[in-house]
Amino acid sequence: MAQLVFLHGPGAGGTSRSFARQLERFPGSLAPTFPGHPDGEPCPTVERSAEWLRGWLWAQGYSQDLVLAGYTLGACTALQYALDYPDEVKGLVLMTMALRLKQRNPASLELRLRAAQDPKAFEEWIEMMRGILRFVEPGFREQLLDDHRLVGPASQYRDLQIIDGFDATDRIGSLDKPLLLIRGMDDPLDPPEYELEIHQAVPGSQYLKLHDAGHFPMAERPEDVNQAIQEFLDSLQ
Repeated sequence: MAQLVFLHGPGAGGTSRSFARQLERFPGSLAPTFPGHPDGEPCPTVERSAEWLRGWLWAQGYSQDLVLAGYTLGACTALQYALDYPDEVKGLVLMTMALRLKQRNPASLELRLRAAQDPKAFEEWIEMMRGILRFVEPGFREQLLDDHRLVGPASQYRDLQIIDGFDATDRIGSLDKPLLLIRGMDDPLDPPEYELEIHQAVPGSQYLKLHDAGHFPMAERPEDVNQAIQEFLDSLQ
């Protein structure tokens, strides 16, 4: 039987709470909070993040039939895990991620560094997060913003650098696991359609595009994402 594992990123609160609607829908699923969010020593690379995840799962007795579902940093970690340990993974659900190295607005990164030191910049950063979460139901959005305040902008800065250094272009052709890609088509950050490149590189992959959703589809369109995940799980049986 497949074991569903949700993997968060530096946005949507930066903790496992970003998958609250999925944890409600899929009893028995797991959602670890990565170290450094805020407790523990953060992982410096996606590779180390995958190693940490493997240790966390194995310590609890989960080492087979894993369905890893992640977005941004969590999606990179899930893909890395599947490429490094294919015998342990049954399927992947990846949201809002790029396959290769990418460039980010330097001013955006600099704001996060200033926000870690200056209260005024901190509130500017929170308002930026609020704008990115515009499609999330207001009550849930405020909970995710509380998590952002707890985790802090320095953690997000580190995570974004890790994401921007991730590159699996030379290995994606070896991925032979069922794959569901999900993208929010109205992302306020307006990134290129990175998911399409992955979809084209992995024969048989599924690609779901959601409107009125942006950077965090699982929090913005939870019913549609949950339905897609359920159908994906059913296809694995």
